[in-house]
Amino acid sequence: MKPIQKDELYAHVSQFLRAKGVEMKDGSYPRGIQAGCSLLADAINLSQKSIKQAQAGINKNLERMREVIHEKTAPKSAAKPAATPKAASRAKPGNPRRKRATAKK
Repeated sequence: MKPIQKDELYAHVSQFLRAKGVEMKDGSYPRGIQAGCSLLADAINLSQKSIKQAQAGINKNLERMREVIHEKTAPKSAAKPAATPKAASRAKPGNPRRKRATAKK
């Protein structure tokens, strides 16, 4: 959103009032309305700036949370080396090299 100029808001309010039949002439009443419009424009601009900063912070923290969740739930990579061929051959049942325990009676 583009920032609102202080005089821009007052101009729109005075045009609205002129369309309703109220003319703003120089005096204390129009100066008070102009000061109120200026404060309102500042408040709107600051709130928009704050909302953008808060949104950026939320997005940053959300991305960090997604990373942590991904790290915790991602499948484990092949960190352990694969079994060597000798170890694999010993583990197979029916391997002739495998020693069989004999039952003692």
